Amino acid sequence: MNKEFKDQAEEYIQRDIRPNSSINLFIYNFANSKGGKYRTDKVRNVGEPPSLLDSSLVEISRMQIQRFLAAKGYFNARVQSSIYKKRKKAHVVFDVQQGGVFRVRNIEKEIVDRKVDEIYDAYSNYYSSLKSGMRFDADSLAKERETIYNLMKRKGYYDYVRQYVRFEVDTNLNTSQADLRLFIDNPEDREAHAVFEIDSSYVVIKDSEGEYGDSLANKSILPGALVIDDFSGRFKAKTLARYIYPRRGDVFDIDRENLTYDRLYELNSFRGVRTTYKKKDSTSLIVNYELIPLKRMANRVEGEYTFASGRSGFNIGNTYTNRNLFGGSEHLEIKARYGVLFDPRLSGPLWNKVWNRDFQFGANLTIPRLIVPFRIPVMGKNGMPHTIFSTNWQIFDQLNTYSNRYVINSVSYNWYDTRYKLHSVTPLALEYRLGRLDPIFRDTLQSSGYELYVQSNDRAYFGIGSQYAYTYNTLRLTTYDNFLFFRGALDLSGNTLNLLSKIINFKKNDIGQNTVLNVPYLQYVKAEVDFRVYRHLGGERQFVGRINSGVGVPFGNNQEFLIFEKQFFGGGMNDIRAWQARTLGPGNYNRAVLSDELRSRLRNLDQLGEIKITGNLEYRFKVLNSFFGAKLKGATFADFGNIWRLREAEENPGGEFKLDKFLGQIAIGAGAGLRFDLDYFVFRFDAGVKVKDPQFEGEKQWVITELFNSREFKDSYLQSNNPDRYNFIQYNFGIGMPF
Repeated sequence: MNKEFKDQAEEYIQRDIRPNSSINLFIYNFANSKGGKYRTDKVRNVGEPPSLLDSSLVEISRMQIQRFLAAKGYFNARVQSSIYKKRKKAHVVFDVQQGGVFRVRNIEKEIVDRKVDEIYDAYSNYYSSLKSGMRFDADSLAKERETIYNLMKRKGYYDYVRQYVRFEVDTNLNTSQADLRLFIDNPEDREAHAVFEIDSSYVVIKDSEGEYGDSLANKSILPGALVIDDFSGRFKAKTLARYIYPRRGDVFDIDRENLTYDRLYELNSFRGVRTTYKKKDSTSLIVNYELIPLKRMANRVEGEYTFASGRSGFNIGNTYTNRNLFGGSEHLEIKARYGVLFDPRLSGPLWNKVWNRDFQFGANLTIPRLIVPFRIPVMGKNGMPHTIFSTNWQIFDQLNTYSNRYVINSVSYNWYDTRYKLHSVTPLALEYRLGRLDPIFRDTLQSSGYELYVQSNDRAYFGIGSQYAYTYNTLRLTTYDNFLFFRGALDLSGNTLNLLSKIINFKKNDIGQNTVLNVPYLQYVKAEVDFRVYRHLGGERQFVGRINSGVGVPFGNNQEFLIFEKQFFGGGMNDIRAWQARTLGPGNYNRAVLSDELRSRLRNLDQLGEIKITGNLEYRFKVLNSFFGAKLKGATFADFGNIWRLREAEENPGGEFKLDKFLGQIAIGAGAGLRFDLDYFVFRFDAGVKVKDPQFEGEKQWVITELFNSREFKDSYLQSNNPDRYNFIQYNFGIGMPF
């Protein structure tokens, strides 16, 4: 059998005679057997019971495989089944004689309705899936029937049903060819199909319980014969009217119905959207919408336990959501998060063992339209546009090391150029950062020659910038299509202030930077691209290849460095998974060059860079259809890449990017993972193994050779890099796919 049909044909084998999953069978046997026998009562519904041989199901499977091949154009295909038994186990073999393939010779049509015939002719010249010379395929006939149905539904034919399309296939030929004849029938007792127009549209908004409530509805009558009755009393009629597309005089179009349905759901204010039609007469329709709102407000508390480098702690957060703040489906989200990390090596009671504290606060107000100071056309046919006002604050303190206060306020616009092309523009982003080093730690850095860390972390900075991002094919990420994905982002800061500095004589600080209100401003450009290739390999198997690269260039007012928040880091659950986040690179940099004190205090501060090049190769496949209520999927992967410093830096020896050296500084990790797919979200577990580690020299970079000599290797590493410990395997837990 041709390989392209083998996977599909296997789906026609009856499930009750398919081989068991060894994992699920083991779980079932463990839970339901005792003394070598299965339970007959109180059977636990876990795992998968053993498949038992049933010859009738074998015969049904044989016939279905043969019918499947005939539907694919192999009318002379023959399938034989054989059963081999050995030690209470049966092996079923289906022997397929595929035969020759039939191809389509002639295609004729018979369409009684002249207007329908004209519509089909205009369509078929460019888009028909039926072509002379193609392999006969019943799926192509079904696709053509469905396409004609959708075409008619877009042209006003409300009463049209799929059954009006039928095919005749003549294979009574000795040349392995088939003739097709397409029929589109008229409705019974009618000479033509009726075209319908919209007479009026009625919208009823119930309360959150799906009831009409006790109060009278807020009635609004809008242009286009649109009437909105709001029994919840919470929504502005003009906001909803913007995304209800069928209006009086429009020809019935199922695409407009689907577009309205999608946009109303994307307002994120309704849990139920129902559309029905009522005929006013033989050619006009009344559209009725029934909307059930979500609860207006929600609150979510979440917490997690963290463990990193021998330190443990917790994070606790709270998220408050208001889904309809001002009546126009404005979405307000307020988040607060507090985290503490404890170091058991510190002496004293628990509160004296706090290594760092992190408090974050953020608020986002998302408005479902573009708010601009000039008139623009209503946007939304390709996707919901948004205006987002955002503010985020962070207060971070690390014991005897440094403190950081960071604030960013921005306004952003998101809109779709097509269904697959998303633009995001942030015309204004205001940033303020105040960093302070512990005085003793600052003196230690300066005496050790790390003046750049002092300059970048022991002062305040102010930034006014703009950002732009373009994303292509986000909608296809959850499909098994063959496609390309691209995201490009550009971040600019300080150019406006730099132009003003040519006109206004800004005051300079102690290192010669221009300041605004005695605070130096940031000036940099940062660009990043994420390019991926998705390929479907049949069934639920997929290959994904990814390149993620970026560069940040400080210039002008802070040409020596990028601040901490703007630099790239390597490692982590969505990057090179064999390394913990912020523990890879830059380049060949090895933390053994630091003193024990600096190595401890600079953790997560010294492994950053202005250049990033990473790549990922991942093979995804299905493991089990059902595993404790989830679909279990697997993945194997290889990750590679690193980060680099833009220039040679004394604090990161070997960390600068050089064309003749960077290939030898590429880190490589490999591993496998499981994905627990619960439809509404995916819980992910990945284990990555270090294969090549660029912090070492020459052949020693291939650390995979030390995997089975790990104790001696780790002891040696601890002596030179204390308190850092070497881990060959990094475990990653996350929500959602890595990319």
